[in-house]
Amino acid sequence: MEKEGISVMMAMSGGVDSSVAALLLRQAGHDVRGATMVLRNDQESTCGSSRDVEDARAVCRRLDIPHDAFDLRDRFDAAVIRPFCDAYLGGRTPNPCIDCNRFLKFEALQQRRRAMGLDYVATGHYARRRWDAATERWRLLRASDPAKDQSYVLYHLTQDTLAHMLFPLGELTKDEVREMARAHGFVTAEKPESQDICFVPDGDYAGFIAGRCGADTAFSPGEIVDREGRVLGEHAGLIRYTIGQRKGIGVAAREPLYVLGKDASANRLIVGFKDELLSSGVVACDVNLISGGVLEGPREVQVKTHYRQRPVPAVAEQTGPDELTVTFDEPQRAAAPGQAAVLYEGDIVLGGGTIVRAF
Repeated sequence: MEKEGISVMMAMSGGVDSSVAALLLRQAGHDVRGATMVLRNDQESTCGSSRDVEDARAVCRRLDIPHDAFDLRDRFDAAVIRPFCDAYLGGRTPNPCIDCNRFLKFEALQQRRRAMGLDYVATGHYARRRWDAATERWRLLRASDPAKDQSYVLYHLTQDTLAHMLFPLGELTKDEVREMARAHGFVTAEKPESQDICFVPDGDYAGFIAGRCGADTAFSPGEIVDREGRVLGEHAGLIRYTIGQRKGIGVAAREPLYVLGKDASANRLIVGFKDELLSSGVVACDVNLISGGVLEGPREVQVKTHYRQRPVPAVAEQTGPDELTVTFDEPQRAAAPGQAAVLYEGDIVLGGGTIVRAF
């Protein structure tokens, strides 16, 4: 934790993690101000709803700190929901939590912090930051508890942002956090984990996008084909399938079929057997390296291509100003365009980018 007496905008989602993070900052003697982003119009217990605002405000009252609610609904729509819909309609599999962290929890709240003359923004993420005197750079590190590590969704952070960030929970486990919340009587102590995608709480992505965007080619039936282009059947709309999916394809075969890819331009669903899911590597764009530099030559790293994956050995090379090519040491399954490829060296997060294709 930083020296006593700094001023901190604590991003409070209305959940147990940010509640305890605010507590720890207060106990450390800092000047803390709670801030909750209003992202939704409804009362649902999902991130950014009015229920969350009230829960965050109740914790702030208990801690005797001020609380602000920032209306970021328009920004949430433009930076998160619209790109999410566009990606699915284009046959990709996006991770909207990365965009929410990048453009709202960090970019928007850092803008508010500067305008209010505060020193830091803090969040309840399970991650750590550390100053490296040798390189004179900030480093982002995985959380001490690998089961709760959230560094994957933070690969976009820059040196300037890290210089003004705090992660009070980076050394703690979830059980320790809940116990602290109970001990202090927080209304959030037993609150369940938020949904992976807060604005689609029932998991019906297709229904959400149809209601928002209307019918599109992605909803229209089309051909199911194998990698050689042989027609095997008819799909119910590309938007209803994800890379790696096995159930619900509706084609009989000698062994289970999996979704290998989507050809949005031809409205074709490409399927194959389990071993065909494996890829040798990925190419990523929209690259961010936390050091602010570039990758010099091929570099041995560990990589995650989706949130729940354990990092696997690979070689990463910067093959263009905004392009990374990552080759796995051993073939990996279901690296989906639209997800992030995040590079690690041990606990250190090097950066990453958005997967455009697997090879």
